[in-house]
Amino acid sequence: MRTRRAATAGKLTVVLATLVLVVAGCGGPSPRAWAASVCQALGPWRAEISKLTSSTQQQMTAQTTPTQAKENLVRLFAGAEQASETARRKVEEAGVPEVERGTEVSAGFQGSLGKMRDAYGRARTTIDGLDTAQAGPFYDGVRAAVDTLNKEYDASALDTSKLNSPELKEAFDEVPECR
Repeated sequence: MRTRRAATAGKLTVVLATLVLVVAGCGGPSPRAWAASVCQALGPWRAEISKLTSSTQQQMTAQTTPTQAKENLVRLFAGAEQASETARRKVEEAGVPEVERGTEVSAGFQGSLGKMRDAYGRARTTIDGLDTAQAGPFYDGVRAAVDTLNKEYDASALDTSKLNSPELKEAFDEVPECR
């Protein structure tokens, strides 16, 4: 009888161990893995946005025709819109981090990037709709579109006070991808 019980206990242990591994595999990425994925998504996005900001400032002061400025600005804002969507999609693909309120954290990052994407899209659409016949009104319209973009961009910032996770804070501080 003891041999039979030992064999049954051994099988039960193997089944339980397998079940634990399967259940653990169903969870999201560790805080470090998630932070690394997010930073890998945000690095190229930040570079593109920085380039956009610089290029936009140059377009605002360059000696180009309104038509040339319009084409350049529409292209720049379309690039920022696409870069924001790419970053949002990569954060979505990173999954939900294995931390308390991980779903809210992931959704917060995605939501913020989605709002930024939409702000760039509205700026692109606004500028694309401006009449280039007269430089003064055209550049006034561009300034108004950029002012609106800046306000919408600021409003789309992620409120991290509600998504505070000590594990993620530590992960973002430690993983090389975030430095």
